[in-house]
Amino acid sequence: KRFIYEWEGVEFMEYISLLKSYKALIEKEDDFIALLANTSAFIYNMINDLNWAGFYLLKEDDLVLGPFQGKPACTRIKNGSGVCGTALKERETIIVDDVHEFKGHIACDGASNSEIVVPIFRNGIIIGVLDIDSPKFSRFKDEEKQFFEELVWVLEGKIQ
Repeated sequence: KRFIYEWEGVEFMEYISLLKSYKALIEKEDDFIALLANTSAFIYNMINDLNWAGFYLLKEDDLVLGPFQGKPACTRIKNGSGVCGTALKERETIIVDDVHEFKGHIACDGASNSEIVVPIFRNGIIIGVLDIDSPKFSRFKDEEKQFFEELVWVLEGKIQ
């Protein structure tokens, strides 16, 4: 189920506009790494109050650092560890309002206070996660969850 068509109100208009810009950005590119690199740059530069945006890709049973924007990050995350590993294991988007209270949180950047992680699928098989951090507590709400899930859905359509 796609969410963009359910969005209403002024607060969603910016996200709808951003999705249109994102679709135009990746429209003519098919290279996986180029898509991930531009997606992380797009998110990092177009969404306020972020300090990290990027990808972890599934290699065997670990998540391995992929293209990102922000400070250097953890290079490997075990399945089920931290927010990213939990999203991988549960195969669903996770929002954490205060990462310091998340059991097993992996602190790559001490400035991060909240996080959202969206799983990425190729042909129904999970291949990684989109990870986004903010220095603000409770930065990510339902609107951002819908936006990032829709953005990942667009990305998945390019990598099928």
